[in-house]
Amino acid sequence: MAKKAELLEKAAELKLEVSSKNTIAEIEAAIAGAATPEVEKTPTTDDKPLAKAGKRSEKALAEQEAKAEKEARKEVGDTTPQSSEAEARATKGPKPVVRLLIERRGKAYRKVAEQVEVGKVYSLAEALEIATKTNPSKFDASVEVHVRLGVDPRQADQNIRSTVSLPNGTGKTIRVAVFAPEAEHASAKKAGADVIGDEDLLKQLEKEEINFDILVATPQYMPKLGKYARLLGPRGLMPNPKSGTVATDVVKAVTEAKAGKVEYRVDKQAIVHLSIGKVSFGADKLAVNAKSFFDSLQSQKPSSLKGPYVKSTSISTTQGPGIKVENVVS
Repeated sequence: MAKKAELLEKAAELKLEVSSKNTIAEIEAAIAGAATPEVEKTPTTDDKPLAKAGKRSEKALAEQEAKAEKEARKEVGDTTPQSSEAEARATKGPKPVVRLLIERRGKAYRKVAEQVEVGKVYSLAEALEIATKTNPSKFDASVEVHVRLGVDPRQADQNIRSTVSLPNGTGKTIRVAVFAPEAEHASAKKAGADVIGDEDLLKQLEKEEINFDILVATPQYMPKLGKYARLLGPRGLMPNPKSGTVATDVVKAVTEAKAGKVEYRVDKQAIVHLSIGKVSFGADKLAVNAKSFFDSLQSQKPSSLKGPYVKSTSISTTQGPGIKVENVVS
């Protein structure tokens, strides 16, 4: 009985649910079980059968493991490539050397560009003289003037658009079409118009046949052209009173167009581009045409403009290098 009392006392310390009604063997077994508890086996993913699809599938489990491994590498800052493909991309050759723009030009361009001093601002006379000598093309190239203005083309009063008659012409053969009543046809043809008509011209436009560079129309015939605005507008051929191509005096409009009257307008980047003649004109004739253009541009200066009207001016041939010029227009 003393042994049983000792076992019960020990069982009480272990908080076992036994009493004096239990036998000594049962009390000893309970005490032995409490001293060495059975470790419960935690179920693992390996113990469960894999599913054919879903989160328990072999593919899903492999992706989860790869993601966990990636996150672990990310935390410790390990950026070592993990695949042969990634390693091949990582071991690229040396960074390619980007050549200067002048080095990517043709031989003819590089040769004539040597005559233009980089960073120098030339006078108008000097620039025109150099332009006639820096034509890399084999054809008689145009000499172009590019003027960057300080205007905002989005403002109606600063959207520069006008025409100018170049005294020596543009050097181009201008094909002029006249859309006017039959009574005007004879005089328009005498003035030099290349295409004349009314209904016949509309039939050509219906077929999208455009064989002219300038279209002159009388005011009463303008409504008939509204149907073809999408055809003529993007090409800059839609008659406009500002450009002088909507006129009651058809003969005068045709004569001016043939003589070298051209239209210029500022683009979205606030730049005016205009061809003032050909290289074959020579510096003197080009200077006369340039003066007429700059005088016209000066007259178009908006009264609401607060900053500088002209920011920069340059001259170049069709495919030649740009030549910086002193601002003629203030």
